[in-house]
Amino acid sequence: MIFVMDIGNTNIKAAVFDGMKLVKKWRCQTSATMTSDQYGIVMADLFRYHDLDMRSIEGIMISSVVPTINYTIEHMCRDYFGKEPRLLVPGMKTGLNIRYENPRELGSDRIANAVAVAALYGGPSVFIDFGTATTYGVISSRHEFMGGAIGPGLRMMNAALASGTAKLPSIELVVPPTVIGRTTVTNIQSGILYGYIGSVEKIITEMKREMECPQAKVIATGGMAHLVKANSNTIDEINPNLTLIGLRLIYEKNEG
Repeated sequence: MIFVMDIGNTNIKAAVFDGMKLVKKWRCQTSATMTSDQYGIVMADLFRYHDLDMRSIEGIMISSVVPTINYTIEHMCRDYFGKEPRLLVPGMKTGLNIRYENPRELGSDRIANAVAVAALYGGPSVFIDFGTATTYGVISSRHEFMGGAIGPGLRMMNAALASGTAKLPSIELVVPPTVIGRTTVTNIQSGILYGYIGSVEKIITEMKREMECPQAKVIATGGMAHLVKANSNTIDEINPNLTLIGLRLIYEKNEG
């Protein structure tokens, strides 16, 4: 079995695969203050709770956008799994032609998403990851990663508005019934949610225009994907396991 971890700014998503089958997945908080032993105990408890044996893990693949905890996680993998983890870095086999000007600038989670989209859906296609940041990527018909866009996530926008003003509160991220709000809360909800959804629609429209492919499939992943899909016709399909599947595929390509 293969263990994969996607280390994000807010959460760590992890999963166990048996071949192509996703056996179990979970998430825990990303914390720079936790030690390798603390992470190890969390993982050991999760494995035990789900009746899984850490000793059955044959390999580990990690993507990370938080370099400051990479050493801690790698140390945890060695001590608690007895395995040397693979960290997704430039130069690994992905099966993609990455058309970034400087591929080393490309986040490893975006590479994993691109690999999964190319394998599962082909191209031309667009993928969106609704995480702490909102990231977009474009896959061509020849399985090339053409580039994309990066913007703030919904929670980041909400936190920035609340912390950057004296009187505006942090609000629940729920789409209000009308754009014209009658309270401060619904005014903020309208501005953030409808504004955010509008920006997603605009970016996807422009990407399809530049691709000269209005029928390009749009795949979404991440915590806010369902909220956007429920209020827009932009997204064709949601795949919550996109990054994890991509990590499994990259592991297999590099293990021969």
